Amino acid sequence: MLNIPTQSFPSSSSQQRVSSSAQSGRNKVALKPGHSLMDWIRFAKSAKDLTGLRGRLIEVTQEQLQKHNTREDCWTCIQGLVYNVTPYMDYHPGGEEELMKAAGIDGTELFNQVHRWVNYESMLKECLVGRMATKAAPAVKVATPTPPPTGLAPPAAVAALKNDSQPRYDWFQTDTTVHLIVYAKRKIPSSGCMTVDLQAGVLRVEVLLGKMSYMVHLCLTDEVKETVAVHTASSVGKIQVTMHKQNKEKWKSLGQPLEFHNTFICKKDRALYYRDCTLVSKADVNHNTQLFRLQCPRGTVIHVPVGQHVYLKALIQDTEVVRPYTPVDQTLAAASHQSSQESDLYLMVKVYPDGVFTPYLNNLQIGGHISVSGPEGTFSLRRLRDITNLYLLAAGTGFTPMARLIRLALQEVDTIRQIKLLFFNQRKEDILWHNQLDELATQDKRFQVEYILSELSDSWTGRTGRVNKTMLNELLIRPDEARCYVCVCGPSAFTELTIGLLKQLDFSEDELHTFQG
Repeated sequence: MLNIPTQSFPSSSSQQRVSSSAQSGRNKVALKPGHSLMDWIRFAKSAKDLTGLRGRLIEVTQEQLQKHNTREDCWTCIQGLVYNVTPYMDYHPGGEEELMKAAGIDGTELFNQVHRWVNYESMLKECLVGRMATKAAPAVKVATPTPPPTGLAPPAAVAALKNDSQPRYDWFQTDTTVHLIVYAKRKIPSSGCMTVDLQAGVLRVEVLLGKMSYMVHLCLTDEVKETVAVHTASSVGKIQVTMHKQNKEKWKSLGQPLEFHNTFICKKDRALYYRDCTLVSKADVNHNTQLFRLQCPRGTVIHVPVGQHVYLKALIQDTEVVRPYTPVDQTLAAASHQSSQESDLYLMVKVYPDGVFTPYLNNLQIGGHISVSGPEGTFSLRRLRDITNLYLLAAGTGFTPMARLIRLALQEVDTIRQIKLLFFNQRKEDILWHNQLDELATQDKRFQVEYILSELSDSWTGRTGRVNKTMLNELLIRPDEARCYVCVCGPSAFTELTIGLLKQLDFSEDELHTFQG
């Protein structure tokens, strides 16, 4: 009998998918009518045989897998499980070409490069063929290493030198409190870069440092109260987590190490961690966009770095669906970095009546729960250190990554002389935080906003049209000796067109960042 795992990993396509560079990320294609995610969910539940094996699960050899490598007969392997993805071909948002890259081979690495967060087990469970057959590992002779020549550092010392930049932690206690200190050994963003989760005596702390992730994971020695307090010293890279003891007893240790405790690895290799958050309020931003306020559990503090996002996860029609959303502040005038104790997330979400996830979120009652991940994304504030001109090009809800970025750049980056937002929408009533943007432009002369509408209106006297080379050449002026950086976010078609036009205007790869839509 095959041992098929039941655990799932986070799920599916997105309106606000984030990518690390101008060319990275998945390109979406126009799907045929009747081939949306919801259509696939219905089709997968139609009781049709999607594997061709009449419900049997088999062990698949490498030779068998390689034979199924055509458009009409396409198998692929992800994490040791083999799927017949032929029926899914027309439903895949990335198109047939992307799926065919993994035809007849182990596609795990390709999958993880693009969307490791997708719940493939839930999405493709009706396409499961079986498990890859394992081969017995050949015996390997182990050679005894030659001792290092006299005068060379022993291996342990070499390892210690290499790990000198790895964060570390320490702890201390009083009669009533326990304090965990994380030393990042580098400056950390003022907007934060960490999550703390304290639940049932288990403490999980994750600190995001660029592409790396440092974790402290312990079963605490004794009982503590549910709440935690977090204090961050950004300039020295120090994070202090304070917990209150239930009993006034001296602890001999902080606790027992759990899985991945005291590890420093690439963020992409760290599994996403979810906690249930509560919807405490929602407010209209415009006619089709809501500002959702999610409250974390009492023992959780999430600090999302500027330019990064979180994933929301829900079970919809027995299928786990996940979407990424970029948090904003409660208002544009709010400080770009939240209080050390702030645990609420504000998400600006456009509700699509025919969508899969946003109607579910919009129908969630106050007090309802939804699963939320920690921060994800590759945007780095280091890019802002040496620039003089920051240009932000947003279409629709592509504005969300820009909102906190605008405030942070104005408040904390003295070298930036000009921040210019080009905000593309269909109609005037679609413009998000219109009055707040105008007010900010009035208050700070370094910030400028230009609205461009694609639909003509007698009441609109501003710019109209769609993004084009002439428009960008006129609005994105590069002063002599200016150091420019351009961020783009919006639907895929807008993003791809805009990036191509910017390159034609001689903006280099290093000057461009794409939040991929």
